[in-house]
Amino acid sequence: MTRVAAVDCGTNSIRLLVAEADPGTGELVDLDRRMTIVRLGQGVDRTGRLAPEALQRTFAACREYAGIIKEHGAERLRFVATSASRDAENRDEFVSGVLDILGVEPEVISGDQEAAFSFTGATKELVGRDHLPKPYLVVDIGGGSTEFVVGDDRVRAARSVDIGCVRMTERHLVRDGVVSDPPSEEQITAMRADIEAALDLAERTVPLREARTLVGLAGSVTTVSAIAQELPAYDSVAIHHSRVSHDRVREITEWLLRSTHAERAAVPSMHPGRVDVIGAGALVLLSVMERIGAREVVVSEHDILDGIAIKTAEDAQ
Repeated sequence: MTRVAAVDCGTNSIRLLVAEADPGTGELVDLDRRMTIVRLGQGVDRTGRLAPEALQRTFAACREYAGIIKEHGAERLRFVATSASRDAENRDEFVSGVLDILGVEPEVISGDQEAAFSFTGATKELVGRDHLPKPYLVVDIGGGSTEFVVGDDRVRAARSVDIGCVRMTERHLVRDGVVSDPPSEEQITAMRADIEAALDLAERTVPLREARTLVGLAGSVTTVSAIAQELPAYDSVAIHHSRVSHDRVREITEWLLRSTHAERAAVPSMHPGRVDVIGAGALVLLSVMERIGAREVVVSEHDILDGIAIKTAEDAQ
């Protein structure tokens, strides 16, 4: 076993995993796993730049994580940055800040690399389960982008498209700098059309409809599962490998899109940083399920972060 640390910095959140990893089997024993909402991608879709306050929130989280990594004595650290930092003109400022704090340069990876990490993390422990037939479609709904990966024991095809929950919220549900509470039918219709166009784009390279098991990743999907189970608090154990039917996803999505900020914030399993963007994320999930005719989604707490940790351990051998 190799003790590794993995950081996944996305558009909406930054996450840390410190784990003992077996590079042969892909087994991970968590030592510390945490997430901080930093909204690094605040305004990037509109301005093309990372906002100063977003950078400061992200660097504050990095300083906290540096202490945790040191405390656990991780032998290797890998920092992967995704959608927002790919798109930003001033990403060099982000890179230098992370390097100063953590001592490693963040890898600003491509959408295809992001998809491969997500697939490894999500499916490594599903292999051999006959009740979950292959091929898998792994859908990772992030803040800025959504990754689609089809594969069995390995990736067959992958595509990243710009329909993350933050990007869709900022693009369609904000009026005069404020998130609509709740959004209008016209706003929802425009967002749905944008998502459908992105799914058309994904289908040019990824055979979405060939999938026999849909695996959903990241905060929008796990929160939908928590709501579906009516959990009294967010519970990773209850959420991991739970299954949510298409009908239940539709019911939850419709409620989220017609609810107010206060109503969503009152959901006990809802992270405060997701209150304004969860409706858009749920709509992405519902649209995917309708596109491929999925009866249910298998929800995984293991995703790109676990894939980064596994690959880091492999590279250490």
